[in-house]
Amino acid sequence: MTASFLTDIWYFALPSAALKRGKMQAKSLLGQPVLFARDNDGTAFALRDICPHRGIPLSCGRFDGREVECRYHGWRFDGGGGCTAIPSLVTDQDFDISRIKVRRYPVAEAQGNLWIWMGDGAPAGEPPQMPDMDGRLPNLTEVMHFPCPVDHAVIGLMDPAHGPFVHQSWFWRSSRSIHEKAKAFGPAPFGFAMKRHRPSSNSAAYKLLGGAPETEITFRLPGVRIEHIAAGRHRIVNLTTVTPLDANNTEVTNSFYWTLGWANLAKPFLRRFVRRFLGQDRDVVVMQQKGLAHDPTLMLIKDADTQARWYHQLKNEYQRAKAEGRDFVNPVKDTVLRWRS
Repeated sequence: MTASFLTDIWYFALPSAALKRGKMQAKSLLGQPVLFARDNDGTAFALRDICPHRGIPLSCGRFDGREVECRYHGWRFDGGGGCTAIPSLVTDQDFDISRIKVRRYPVAEAQGNLWIWMGDGAPAGEPPQMPDMDGRLPNLTEVMHFPCPVDHAVIGLMDPAHGPFVHQSWFWRSSRSIHEKAKAFGPAPFGFAMKRHRPSSNSAAYKLLGGAPETEITFRLPGVRIEHIAAGRHRIVNLTTVTPLDANNTEVTNSFYWTLGWANLAKPFLRRFVRRFLGQDRDVVVMQQKGLAHDPTLMLIKDADTQARWYHQLKNEYQRAKAEGRDFVNPVKDTVLRWRS
């Protein structure tokens, strides 16, 4: 299984807090060099990180909070990608610098997240929004590098059966806690949803919320998982995004929003838990790459691997719909999946 990148779709790029005013940050996304910057007014923008003059990365240069200056010859570019100055030109040379442009990528910023549109067409729709969290920023964010193709990271994210084996711990679950589960699923925008339900009895962390928590988990292309938990009058939202850096490297970002006051006091513990949890997923994916290097034939079973099948079906349909110039038709139907975990 090889990674193929979807285009004309919103990708999670950075936590907003990672990009300060007057600063810039270079990053590889979908195998392309991208320069992010935030101007002095607080507006974020993204440019292709290559100077059109001699090809040096623009990120090697300087940013004064308004324009990016190339390190090599001082060519300057504004946030729209337009060239504003070429210092080597003399006054009587007839050269229209407005013809010089760096590709600008549309970005959208909301709820403490920065999203990027890297397709050729104009952005369609809006990036995913966190339910019940209008005006809120993440209370906790962790970013982790996964040295694997994006497909493996996404499938690992949605895999329902690995928990008792990969995430064994005294405060979470063990192999002895395995029991049968049945969850109702249905289509959601560009993805699918595990419909609202009571969390499993062997998910001990949910007990900390008190009352009778209920959760709904949605997945949408290209690799966005949102878990919305309602516990009495409180709400918790967990956003997990999977963004391809290149063909063999992926970045997983886990952000939590909550209305629980005590959770702020427990943030140091919660951060350690999230890092350990993500690290366990990363470690098993690294092990998996050793076997995948030999290009084995892989096997998916029902019902535990149905979400992985849906992911591939959703990707294929998205690509076909774009190629054929038609509306996306969600291949997921209402169903109940059963597995043991």
